Amino acid sequence: MYPLFFDPTMIIIIPALLLAVYAQYKVKHTFSKYNEIKLNSNLTGAEAARKILSNNNLKNIEIQKTDGKLSDHYDPKNKTLNLSSDVYNNNSIAAVGVAAHEVGHAIQDKEDYKPLSLRASLVPAANIGSSFGLPLAIFGFFIRADFLIMTGFVLFSAAFLFHLITLPVEFNASNRAISNLKSTDLLTESEIKGAKKVLKAAAFTYVATTLVALANMIRILLLAGLGDD
Repeated sequence: MYPLFFDPTMIIIIPALLLAVYAQYKVKHTFSKYNEIKLNSNLTGAEAARKILSNNNLKNIEIQKTDGKLSDHYDPKNKTLNLSSDVYNNNSIAAVGVAAHEVGHAIQDKEDYKPLSLRASLVPAANIGSSFGLPLAIFGFFIRADFLIMTGFVLFSAAFLFHLITLPVEFNASNRAISNLKSTDLLTESEIKGAKKVLKAAAFTYVATTLVALANMIRILLLAGLGDD
């Protein structure tokens, strides 16, 4: 038996959380570094995005400025490319790299890239799973209710699957970004190298988040086993 309100599986999540913290630091540090290096062409993120969109016959996509830092995203429902002010108006390597990545998602949408549509379909279940799955499992452990633990596991599985599918979606978008930046000659060879570092740092955050989700999945399974003791 364990003391009341003591979760012996907490130690499992600590390494993954530390990795996630480092990943966040890495992406912010890398973005800041390459956000200070201006392009030879002086193109802003929004201008580069428009050129790549046009080159891929996506002139119908609207580019909007959005609030927040590194809040850039593509909205497949409204067909809008939403760029933060740090990206929209900036003519840096980092800004154009991030903008090109978001255009990568628009190209995925155009080509009906299956992992993208699958991820979108999982959003409602993933939101529920991430909010209630782990708390329900932990509560079930405390009151020795195996049914609640396994219900929490099923709910959280949707969140884990969402993070898992996010990996190929994001990696593919970054690959498309670099490919398009090369084919359109928007960046020089040295600028391409900087953009790759920015996108790799961003991809690292998705890997870290997925590992956190995996650690929590393992925690729930261990809770189920400990609940039987």
